Amino acid sequence: MGLWEMPCSSRRGLRSWALLLFIASFFQLRLSSSDSASDLQTGDLHVSKGELTAALKHYTSFIDTNPAAAIGYSKRAAVYIQQKRFKEALLDLEKGLDAEPKYIQGYLQRASLLRQICRYGDGEKDYQRVLELKPGHSAAEKELSQLQQAKSSLDLAINSLESGDAAKAQEYLDKVVLVLSPDCSKARLLKSRALLKTKDYSGAIAEAGRVLKSDENDLEALLLRGKGYYYLADHDVAIRHYQKGLRLDPEHTELKKEYFKLKNLLKKSRNAEDLAEQGKLRMAVEEFKVVLAIDPDHLAFNVNLHLSLCKVLVKLGRAKDAVSSCSSALEINEELVEALMKRGEAKILLEEWESAVEDLKVVVNKDHQNREARELLMKAEKGVKMSKRKDWYKVLGISKTASAADIKRAYKKLALQWHPDKNVENKEEAEGKFREVAEAYEVLGDEDKRAKYDRGEDLDEQMMGPGGPGFGFNQGGQTFTFHFEGGFPGGFGFH
Repeated sequence: MGLWEMPCSSRRGLRSWALLLFIASFFQLRLSSSDSASDLQTGDLHVSKGELTAALKHYTSFIDTNPAAAIGYSKRAAVYIQQKRFKEALLDLEKGLDAEPKYIQGYLQRASLLRQICRYGDGEKDYQRVLELKPGHSAAEKELSQLQQAKSSLDLAINSLESGDAAKAQEYLDKVVLVLSPDCSKARLLKSRALLKTKDYSGAIAEAGRVLKSDENDLEALLLRGKGYYYLADHDVAIRHYQKGLRLDPEHTELKKEYFKLKNLLKKSRNAEDLAEQGKLRMAVEEFKVVLAIDPDHLAFNVNLHLSLCKVLVKLGRAKDAVSSCSSALEINEELVEALMKRGEAKILLEEWESAVEDLKVVVNKDHQNREARELLMKAEKGVKMSKRKDWYKVLGISKTASAADIKRAYKKLALQWHPDKNVENKEEAEGKFREVAEAYEVLGDEDKRAKYDRGEDLDEQMMGPGGPGFGFNQGGQTFTFHFEGGFPGGFGFH
């Protein structure tokens, strides 16, 4: 980061002590030679041009000639700070203050750096030392106040995060890293944790990445960045971060936990998919449930597990469970067309025709070339149409797989039960029931008509019973006429 990329407060502080350094270097009386002064001036010139490596060379030359002059260490430290080489900068500032224990600018410069990297306790000591040397020093008082604000914000962020308010923690941490302590690794790592809590995984990756730019071996940054990639289902990148951290510290508890959890997740999910492909569907269902229980918060990965489980459940005919699994997938990603189609298929199995039509119409509108979805939609629409017809099987109280003998037996029993001659007191109701039973038998008692009815075809031709005069009526747009021989349609006598 160049000078003008620094936060305003940092640039003002840098300009202040840079000006003082320039004045001090101009009046430095302990320079051993004109060549030393030339090194300082040339170094300053290189800094002004952004040529930091060249500036370091000249400042180092000055220090070699004048090891007891704090100004040289201070100038070289300023370059190190721009290069984010904070350890080297602090070492130079310590050397400078050892050489000149009352060098106020050195204390201010070090305190500013310590605040920048959030070593607030040490920074506060340096500001207090300046105020001891020069009571009422305005810059020291102002910067000490800023340091205390930064420390307070960091403490409040930690408390908020511990109490579960990750969003509030982010507000405090933004104040720290964006204004008061831009190079505070601790604050950035805390912010990365807060972002993970609020499911801003890309943000968590970015914050941890900024720390790794300063220290590529920071174990916590490797852990948090790995978790960010994990929750985005970029598992290969997550594993690389975990592995690098474990190479540095094989016993790191959190890294080991996350690494082996991910390896187990991938192994179990592959096993579930293999079982499904092998046709071992019941075993696959149980394995998918095990995988989903490993990390319920891993939504980017679990969405596909829910879908795979839904597919297997549809094959098993466990329609209700399939609807639940596909709905879980759609709660994570409402645009997942395949989950919507499979849910529609499951609803067909449940004979929830209208709901199935709703799902499948959305699929077809989004994917016009989806032949399977179009076929399922036609089936569901046919189901809607059939569901609005009278259910003759239900009228006779039989199953759709009933034999011809079962149909006759059920019909005879109900016809006897509802014959108007046997229901004098409720003759009107009995006539209605009797007609309905007769109508059901006219359809189901005829093999050809029953087959058409089962296929959902319209029975639009007039259906005539055998022999003799009868009675006719309309039902659902279809005309039915019944004739009686011996008392009942179909030739059954009444005794």
